Amino acid sequence: MDIARLKIENFRGVKNGELLFNGHTVLVGDNNVGKSTVLEAIDLVLGPERLARRPVIDEHDFFAGEYLDSDKNPIKIRIEVVIIRLSEEQERHFKDHLMFWDVETHEFVDSPPPEQTNKKSVVAALPVGFEGFYDPEEDDFDGKTFFLSPASLDSEEFAVFRTRDKRECGFLILRTLRTGSRALSLERGSLLDIILRLQEKRLHMWEDVLTQLKDVSVAENPELGISDTLHQVQESLRSLVPNEWGGNPHIKVSDLTREHLRRTLTVFMDTGISTNSGQPYSAPFQHQGTGTINTLVLSLLSMIANLKGNVIFAMEEPEIALPPHTQKRVIESIKNLSAQSIFTSHSPYILEEFSPKNLLVLQRNDGEVTGHPCTLPPNVKPKTYKEEMRRRFCEALLSNRVLIAEGRTEYDAWPTASKKLHEFNPEKYKTLSNLGISVLNAETDSQVAQLSKFLIGIGKVVFAVFDKQDDENKGEIASTGIIAFESPEKGFENLILKQASEVSLQRFAMCVSQKDMWPNHLKHCCPEKSDSIETIRKSLLEYFIWGKGSGTAAEFIFQCENEAEIPEFIRNTLSDITQKISPTVIQEDEHRSTAPTELHDNDFQPFQK
Repeated sequence: MDIARLKIENFRGVKNGELLFNGHTVLVGDNNVGKSTVLEAIDLVLGPERLARRPVIDEHDFFAGEYLDSDKNPIKIRIEVVIIRLSEEQERHFKDHLMFWDVETHEFVDSPPPEQTNKKSVVAALPVGFEGFYDPEEDDFDGKTFFLSPASLDSEEFAVFRTRDKRECGFLILRTLRTGSRALSLERGSLLDIILRLQEKRLHMWEDVLTQLKDVSVAENPELGISDTLHQVQESLRSLVPNEWGGNPHIKVSDLTREHLRRTLTVFMDTGISTNSGQPYSAPFQHQGTGTINTLVLSLLSMIANLKGNVIFAMEEPEIALPPHTQKRVIESIKNLSAQSIFTSHSPYILEEFSPKNLLVLQRNDGEVTGHPCTLPPNVKPKTYKEEMRRRFCEALLSNRVLIAEGRTEYDAWPTASKKLHEFNPEKYKTLSNLGISVLNAETDSQVAQLSKFLIGIGKVVFAVFDKQDDENKGEIASTGIIAFESPEKGFENLILKQASEVSLQRFAMCVSQKDMWPNHLKHCCPEKSDSIETIRKSLLEYFIWGKGSGTAAEFIFQCENEAEIPEFIRNTLSDITQKISPTVIQEDEHRSTAPTELHDNDFQPFQK
């Protein structure tokens, strides 16, 4: 059983959204893009215990907090889920509500002629939905789930999608911290409760426990003085009310009900330590280490999957408190246990366990959420995908904005420059990380255009910085529509040597030559204090070429002592990027040109004063 499509309307930060799933899926994207909202939306439709929560929804679950329109009519939250690849048992159970779905076109087949429904791409599908709304008469919020087939114009006429129907679907959402903290409790919907229900075990212990608690005597010893005080309370009360009222006050352990007990009873587990008497010390399971709790959750999931068979697991950030090797084991186990697994994650070790087609990159603009299925990055072979994903592409997939740097030298230098400039002038510059920009190493200028198309295709905002280009490469990069910055020099080293201040170049040259950092094979051009600035530039060019890709250019930028010492092109570029993302930042020179947001061959120019 798989979720094939999800539609969301007016739920939390999503005004409208439609996502298509392809089996096991990882939802990736920057914080607050809507990953958790997607899982919560699915839970509202398929979660067996979700509607038992009161209230089902509240004011803050509506987009922008608006649950009434300008005419004071209720605005509805609407969520639709299409489920495919049902088991034979599920198809029998839902036979009156099934439709036909084409997995290639991602659409319903409206009519069932044989030539349509006999296609291999057409499968049985179960469409179900949720509506949440404000009820003015009750002055409260409510929600309901229902089958979307047979079709109806009014949700009031749809058949109810009941709790037992949802259990037949077998959806389970795992909120890492919350699920783990209540996994072995007897709360409704906990993992232990789900297992007991699947095993059809009915607990008949509540009455016995409540009776035992009622029989426990507390503070009845007169020496404690509590009973005397309570007797005084009784006498004072009888001076105001009849004698038969308020008699015999005494203390009991609690006034617990069955529901209280469900939330209170918990499983104790050995902690691995002993008391002074040598007895093993046990503590509530939620007091175990976070990694232990997560492993416990995985064990319970295995039991649920074995009991249920065809299940969908949704899990938020399974990497929390787990080392990389355990993250991989958890992911592999859940994938093997479930018909479909849906994760949110920020971990490169998890992302690399999925093929690109299973990575769904989310983007949100003005409340509109879209999902871009990933593809194999350009010039990356399947056999090297895992290594390349973690080394180069993971950070870019997890952020909304990407800066493509031409090579390793630039990859190191631009973040360093942004930090130094922010340190020198925080009103004008922000660091790349503060702007939400990840840096991607293109490894060569010929890859800038291809990587730009790839990143734009998955919904990223793309910036690129590169050396001076010939007309052909310039036109190809311009056609991608990225925000591009072309250096006036060929080679990042030449940019530094021509635009950095003489003082900074001399200082850096003396530093690397006097700290035994100068390579032996370049001793013939080791700079001296008496050298002219032109001689120092020639020596540093040899040094930068020798150390290309090893951070020497970034080291130079790091030792700069003020804003003016950093090359002008770097300053202007980072100022432009800051202004485009955070336009409230003060610009010192209002007349300086800025980069166009879309480039064409005739306006592709270096950015200079």
